[in-house]
Amino acid sequence: MAFADRLELPLRFDPVRLYGDLKALQVVAWTPHFVQQNYEGDWSVLALRAPADAVHPIMMITSSPGVTDYKDTPLLRDTPYFREVLHSFECPLQAVRLMRLKPGSVIKEHRDHDLAFETGTARLHIPVITNSEVDFRLCGRRVTMEPGSVWYLRLSEPHSVVNAGATDRVHLVIDAQSNDWLQALLARGTPH
Repeated sequence: MAFADRLELPLRFDPVRLYGDLKALQVVAWTPHFVQQNYEGDWSVLALRAPADAVHPIMMITSSPGVTDYKDTPLLRDTPYFREVLHSFECPLQAVRLMRLKPGSVIKEHRDHDLAFETGTARLHIPVITNSEVDFRLCGRRVTMEPGSVWYLRLSEPHSVVNAGATDRVHLVIDAQSNDWLQALLARGTPH
């Protein structure tokens, strides 16, 4: 089954509680995104679920094709609302990360070829904090996402992000294995 390239899903999470868990991690060092040719500025990551055998921070933020065994990181133990959010998903969860784009930073247009429900892994975005000057483009069209909303984005298509605002943009990013539950959820999503 094929879905639209962007769907707002019929789930909603409390933006205040999401932000509270993010604040609980404010003393943790973020890892710069490892694909440096894809961005300018500061794009960094905290791993909440990672490949089970990963110990190096770069390997912990990687969502590698072929990896099937993932485990929660200590950061997830310290963030009860993020755990509650993840337990809402009745599908196998692979990598789960907080992804931060600092003000003035740009994620250049690129494709993540393996990220589409149809190929087995759906990437879901839950904005934790954002601002009106964040310009997320998918297939050249803007996607505006509010804190606490949940989005399926087919990122095997060209996408880019510019944070032209004065505050960070942080999303909870979930790589979920496609299954019947997730298919039914996406079928109830609203295309934008």
